[in-house]
Amino acid sequence: MTMQTDKEIRCSSPAVSYGKVLFELQIPEEYVQETREIFKAVPDLAELFMNPTVPMKKKLKVIDRVFPKEMHNFLKTACRNHRMDLIEEIFAAYDTCIDQRDKVINAVLTCTAAPSEEQKKGMEKFLCRKYGADKAQIDVRFDEDLLGGFILRAGSDEYDWSVKGRLDRLAQTLGAQ
Repeated sequence: MTMQTDKEIRCSSPAVSYGKVLFELQIPEEYVQETREIFKAVPDLAELFMNPTVPMKKKLKVIDRVFPKEMHNFLKTACRNHRMDLIEEIFAAYDTCIDQRDKVINAVLTCTAAPSEEQKKGMEKFLCRKYGADKAQIDVRFDEDLLGGFILRAGSDEYDWSVKGRLDRLAQTLGAQ
């Protein structure tokens, strides 16, 4: 079972670097996942690692006691370099590396009503073809302000087939004349 971080997280440059290193270390995914779950279950841990009044020796002992041993060196390096504030971003960057390896494209579908299975499969097929992916994961979100239709976002591309989007484009065209 893979639990992904929120795909909407924007990663800073250092987080991307750490995420790539974590991926390249080839630590089995279950240990990365276990580490992620520990941080999620005990949010105070991140605060402890970022607290400048807590001695580094104590932080490193906590890492040894709480986290899978396969993650110790990585977490200690992040802690020593004062990067534990980026841990959520690091996991998001790691997820991106996993998705690239597995040829997975992630997309967000914003709509007023849930798509049928046939519509969703059609969108997945389109995304796989367009981005050369083996699999498409679509996160469906609802927004009544669209008035109908949908907006599909993948990578830096946006496909706006919403009624609101069409009305906005029509207003721009009429305003330009």
